[in-house]
Amino acid sequence: MARTVWDSTLGKKTVMAVSGLIMLLYLVVHMIGNLKIFFGAGEFDHYAHWLRTVGEPFMHYEWTLWLVRIVLVAAVVAHAVSAYQLSRRDIRARPSKYVHKKPRASYATRTMRWGGVILGLFIVWHILDLTTGTVHPGFRPGHPYQNVLDTFSTWYGNVIYIVAVLALGLHVRHGFWSAAQTLGAGSRTRDRALKTVADVLALLLTAGFIAVPVGVMTGVVS
Repeated sequence: MARTVWDSTLGKKTVMAVSGLIMLLYLVVHMIGNLKIFFGAGEFDHYAHWLRTVGEPFMHYEWTLWLVRIVLVAAVVAHAVSAYQLSRRDIRARPSKYVHKKPRASYATRTMRWGGVILGLFIVWHILDLTTGTVHPGFRPGHPYQNVLDTFSTWYGNVIYIVAVLALGLHVRHGFWSAAQTLGAGSRTRDRALKTVADVLALLLTAGFIAVPVGVMTGVVS
């Protein structure tokens, strides 16, 4: 049954919708946590340490954090694979391009594919930069506040992050509404409300994430 569902177009769209909502929930929580940087180094570093002790003593040190990471990796892989396979299926179904382009397709819709690629590459960069410190000269384990300041004190760190966040905003704006349609939440009476929620979510996430590098660049966070 699982194989039958996965092989169907609706099954792949459902996997995309559910995995996308899981990642969206994480992004909201992650953004709120990031904004703690405006309360100073002590508050931010304490929050980063708390993430590793959630669930203690029942859960061992970092077990909860690793559980969240595993769920997120599974969601990202499921989302990317289903998106790729749906894209290939769509191309096979329409081997020749349309004579006339659809004029009503939104900018977010037309950029979903390259936006997903940008976000995938950014996830790898972000982990290597602020989690492992592989591409971060002077990375100091256990000092997240200082590491964030170092990253956003470079022009390329700001450019990479802001471009990725803008792509994220477009992705969320279209993806949330699409997920609602796939999961049966959409209707003629609810479409306007769902699109408004999608717009608000995209705007809040974009503004919330960009606030951190802007805070560093302007000296509000120092």
